[in-house]
Amino acid sequence: MGCSTDSLWGKSTEMPSFKRLEGEVKTDVLIIGGGMVGLLTAYFLEEMGVRYILVEKGRICSGVTRNTTAKITVQHGLIYHKIIKDFGEEAARDYFAANTEALEKYKELCGSIDCDFEERDNFIYSQDRAKLRKEEEALSRLGINAAFYDELPIPLNVAGAVCFENQAQFNPLKFIARISKGLNIFEGTHISDIIGTVAYFDGGKIEADRVVIATHFPFLDRQGLYFMKMYQHRSYAVALEKAEEYGGMYADDEKKGMTFRNCGDLLIVGGGGHRTGKKGGGYRFLEEFAKEHYKGSKIVAKWATQDCISLDSVAYIGEYSKGTKGIYTATGFNEWGMSSSMVAAIGLSRMLVGKKWKYKELYNPSRSILKPQLFLNGVESVAGLMCPTLRRCTHLGCALSWNPQEHSWDCSCHGSRFSEDGRLLNNPANKDKDFKGNKKTEP
Repeated sequence: MGCSTDSLWGKSTEMPSFKRLEGEVKTDVLIIGGGMVGLLTAYFLEEMGVRYILVEKGRICSGVTRNTTAKITVQHGLIYHKIIKDFGEEAARDYFAANTEALEKYKELCGSIDCDFEERDNFIYSQDRAKLRKEEEALSRLGINAAFYDELPIPLNVAGAVCFENQAQFNPLKFIARISKGLNIFEGTHISDIIGTVAYFDGGKIEADRVVIATHFPFLDRQGLYFMKMYQHRSYAVALEKAEEYGGMYADDEKKGMTFRNCGDLLIVGGGGHRTGKKGGGYRFLEEFAKEHYKGSKIVAKWATQDCISLDSVAYIGEYSKGTKGIYTATGFNEWGMSSSMVAAIGLSRMLVGKKWKYKELYNPSRSILKPQLFLNGVESVAGLMCPTLRRCTHLGCALSWNPQEHSWDCSCHGSRFSEDGRLLNNPANKDKDFKGNKKTEP
């Protein structure tokens, strides 16, 4: 059942290429990062007539956006009763409204783009009936329409599910390939440092009035404390031919749970997840699951992605920190990157031109971080620093552990990943690790 590791979107889409930036330039807005957030923000700035530059150290959409399961929904787990508890009912309504605006914007843009866009119902299932009842009560209080199911067609025993109708799925790379045409993009341009709003790269610098750091995990360590208020979670997916047609999109409320969605005549199954740097089921779990529940099916694609998990299940979108004037970011999307990317791009593009964004305070990156997960993140960081090993992350020096399924060295503290020979795969680390030519595949 082996096959190369690339997503369905990567296998089926030819992406445009862009030249490398050279020399010293000036601009109104610099966007660092060529994933969905950065490209949508650039798209909106282009529409507004704002002078901007987008730089990407590799190829656009070669990271998390390439490896998403590409569901677009306002239903991000059983989240609304949690938001009411942490922020209040008004904030929960704002969260729903912000993500509804994002969903409708995708529907508008995708209406004229061939990107396999389809409206599908979204189901969040759980093994915990009490949690489902809490969510049902919260949605009723908020006036949000939802349906409730006791049984689902997927091959799992569940206590029930909450369904939001008329959500969506698509091919994100086909979408980006279209909207990126004509944008001011430079690939192969690695930003190594930022001082104020001046960014430096090998061979030049960019002077900007405002900077957007859209690099999945923000890489400026001196401000924001993002390495304390997030951790990263690794998850896996396989595409199966000769499997089931379920009609909707399905996801477990638990981060280690499974997801299901169809794409044409294929079934995408996700699962085997774990905190980055820790052990998990990975591809082997999904292969065994397919053998047991989809007899006669064949895996035609497999891929993995990485999600930034915030402290309170709400993304961080806005000013990077209280002490970084003119710098903005978007991160902590909690496994719901497509809808959250659109929310972020809409909000950032408005803030960048001095317009009011109604949801600024809800998503404020500088909101209180006094949450239980903060303590757990701190414990993990201390354990990583104390672990005796020669292989350490170039970010803050935590121990790296070997990921045998992906042949990478992963940091459990903050989620950086390196190839077998030390090439940086995932930030917040911002430089390679020199393993002195040792490509040993076991720790």
